[in-house]
Amino acid sequence: MKIDTLIHARWIIPVEPENTVYENYALAIKNDKIIALLSSDDARKKFTSTEELVLEHHALIPGLINAHTHAAMSLFRGIANDLPLMDWLNNHIWPAEKKWIDPQFVKDGTKLAIAEMLRSGTTCFNDMYFFPDSTAEICAGVGMRAMIGLIIIDLPTLWANSSDEYLAKGEYVHDSFRHNPLISTAFAPHAPYTVSDDSLKRIAVLAEELDIQIHMHIHETSDEINQSINQYGKRPLDRLSELGLLSSRLIAVHMTQLEKNEIAKVRKLGVSIVHCPESNLKLASGFCPVGELHDNNINVCIGTDGAASNNDLDMLGEMRTATLLAKGIANDSTCSDVHKTLKMATLNGAKALGLSESIGSLKKGKQADIVALNLNQLETTPLYEPLSQIIYASDRQQVSDVWIAGKRLLKDKKLITLNSEELIENAKLWQEKIKNNYSKN
Repeated sequence: MKIDTLIHARWIIPVEPENTVYENYALAIKNDKIIALLSSDDARKKFTSTEELVLEHHALIPGLINAHTHAAMSLFRGIANDLPLMDWLNNHIWPAEKKWIDPQFVKDGTKLAIAEMLRSGTTCFNDMYFFPDSTAEICAGVGMRAMIGLIIIDLPTLWANSSDEYLAKGEYVHDSFRHNPLISTAFAPHAPYTVSDDSLKRIAVLAEELDIQIHMHIHETSDEINQSINQYGKRPLDRLSELGLLSSRLIAVHMTQLEKNEIAKVRKLGVSIVHCPESNLKLASGFCPVGELHDNNINVCIGTDGAASNNDLDMLGEMRTATLLAKGIANDSTCSDVHKTLKMATLNGAKALGLSESIGSLKKGKQADIVALNLNQLETTPLYEPLSQIIYASDRQQVSDVWIAGKRLLKDKKLITLNSEELIENAKLWQEKIKNNYSKN
């Protein structure tokens, strides 16, 4: 049988079936899909391919899914460090956004973010930012898979002035990209403290009508909880529940402030939670109780947050931090293992985004979103168990190749659809503009 690509690897870690590592196996790809996963010997007998790769020192894993980020904020990387969340937002980030955010900023920042994500094995990201049409345009052009957040916030910005305008523009973006196979959309109300009851009610209705997800920062800090109690007489999750937002459509980001009854409610209603460990640590926002969420069979995935608060978009690093932090918080070294962590960063993310039928594992019939890591390095030698080395010892420098929908976007560590040198030079131009203005403030 004639196919496009046959990739042989020392190890393939498919995520489905669970806790499985295949040795000396191959992936067969035709058009944009995986059509077979089988032993290399059988693959050579069954298929002839336009391209055949033998990666004898590599592990193949599903493309990593960054379940929460603000891609364009890569251009704000490092402008305000070591501050609590509300100080960071009110006194630094929001003033900078008011000054600089426009379609060109978003396009340039998104390109920089995509390049970083590809080089660290991310093949899909869930975004929340202004000018989502510009983000979607860049992703489609580069060949990056993304869920584009249709942002809503009760503040006038250059993107929109009112709730009506945010929603109207969001629906237009949804309609514009609904037939692009790489682009999906979700309503993205910023947070309970920045979006009104009326807007949230409308979002709940529209999400059902359009059959899309809802992506929102929730229970990020204790200040958020206290503010909600003072303003509404209830905690944010209770308010969102009354407004009809708690369902399997909801992607709840951060969730560091959870009580037992809230965990039970989240489990019952099928809400997905995005854990952003490094951003939460840097902003001292609190700890997501990952071990307890696992015990309650809640779908937990992983996100980096934006590069302005992390300060990187490295999902491999995020996986290591998530695993270690979960153990420390639970005081239980068994509460999170390497297979569970990889699933959080792949299939669980796909489930949260409503895309688990097409991505999240290396399975026949799914999209060929694949990452190859070279484990023949000093840092990952000796090698007794490949996934353990990936989670606990490898880094993004070991990502050699990345495919999205069967197309190789990173080849031997070189970007194919983006120019690294141009991205660096362009980022430096933004750096000078932003730095000069920022220092005056």
